[in-house]
Amino acid sequence: MDEPILIIGAGMAGLFTALALGSRGHPVTILERDPPPPEGGADAAFEGWNRRGVGHLRHSHAFLARLRSIVVERHPALHQRLMDAGCQELTFASGLSPAAAARYRPEPGDETLTVLTSRRTTLELVLRQYVTELPGVTLRSGVNVAGLAGAMKNGVFVCEGLRLDDGEVLPGLVVDAAGRSSQSFDWLAEAGVVVPEEEEDAGILYYTRHYRLLPGQGEPERGAVPGAGDLGFIKYGVFPADNGCFSITLAVPEIEEALRKAVMHPETFDALCAQMPGIARWTDPARSEPVSKVFGMGDLRSRWRDMAPGDKPLALNLFPIGDGLVRTNPLYGRGCSFAAVTGELVAQTLEAERDPTARAVAFSQTLKAELRPYYEDMRTQDRAAIRRARHALNAAYRPGFKARLVKSFTDDAIAIAIRRDPALLREFMRGFHMLEDSRAWLKRPGNAVKVLGAWATPRAMKRQWYPAKLGPERVEMLTTVGVDPQEDPRRLGFA
Repeated sequence: MDEPILIIGAGMAGLFTALALGSRGHPVTILERDPPPPEGGADAAFEGWNRRGVGHLRHSHAFLARLRSIVVERHPALHQRLMDAGCQELTFASGLSPAAAARYRPEPGDETLTVLTSRRTTLELVLRQYVTELPGVTLRSGVNVAGLAGAMKNGVFVCEGLRLDDGEVLPGLVVDAAGRSSQSFDWLAEAGVVVPEEEEDAGILYYTRHYRLLPGQGEPERGAVPGAGDLGFIKYGVFPADNGCFSITLAVPEIEEALRKAVMHPETFDALCAQMPGIARWTDPARSEPVSKVFGMGDLRSRWRDMAPGDKPLALNLFPIGDGLVRTNPLYGRGCSFAAVTGELVAQTLEAERDPTARAVAFSQTLKAELRPYYEDMRTQDRAAIRRARHALNAAYRPGFKARLVKSFTDDAIAIAIRRDPALLREFMRGFHMLEDSRAWLKRPGNAVKVLGAWATPRAMKRQWYPAKLGPERVEMLTTVGVDPQEDPRRLGFA
């Protein structure tokens, strides 16, 4: 197929789509408004790459097994380049607690549950270099797209290419990978096409700081307290990266206004980390030193846009992808995996279908089948987290029977079962890594029996499988770091 393909944006979605298309021999032109990366390697990219179109460029990233599998299976040379650039791989076994590790028995397929980790700038730099070396792929930096070329025909917008701000018109099929700043939906609206969408707040804000291990120091061994957890009023995670670097992300509920303001101060950020055993061993000044300011990120929303409601396409020869089409809470680390999967879906759809209408319908149907379960699962978890954050600020709150039952099933059944049974954890992680529907593992009768068995086990007999204390209670932690834990209950709607 020799039809020209134009991709707006050279972020993860654009690059993975170009990778999928270019490796199959399609002629691709990527149009990127930001400048190219600076000369040098991974550190130069992290410190100096200006990517105003990627607000989360310097936030923590971990690349799930679904993304890694695409790289390993279809692009082994790219995988080797990532390893040569200092990226790490975290295996299923390496993520087990000491108690679970003692029960672990390797099985074929465990290698597929491997996480690829690095700074976002490192992976994007290597991916960009690799993609632009593919025959037929061209990347133009510093280019601003002014609009879609095309017209309405029988109530459907037929895209014919792109108009640039200098007046140039490029013909071709268009993939919009511009992310959150995508303008395609505005351009469609101007043409008379309104794309239906679902949207709601994720309920949190992100704060990230980067660190580097000191000379002679290594990453701490896995301990009883995990490197990621949820204290209700704050979530935390450690993200090992490349070349001795790692990052810490603290996710703070929107409702925690005082904490949100204070955490932007590096000294408060580090003081919070020091109170949580799962990350204090990483940020210990004897082990590592901070190498960045605290990066904040807000406007975290879930969004699903439907380009073919009821299997009736709203536009032809136009494929919005990435955060512009489907967007979820980055807490679950699925954004880049969504991008990689969608890029493959674009390539598969274009090769399987020649008719523009058939392409639009097939892409929409496959996208829903592949991504919708994860979107709905994450949205449900976000809603529950928002409720928990509100309850944490209300001293008078007392959970009802249903709330207590749900919490017990989560804490005393599911969590206990997967902590003490590596085989069950393996099943759970397949959903987490997008290798199957994230809800499928619990629907299997054998797994459900294990979970119910854990629930029925007296608490005293499963005491060792409850998690160690993740950190202080809210009032104690906030007071220790100098944040006023008191909130006006009237503002929160409690009185």
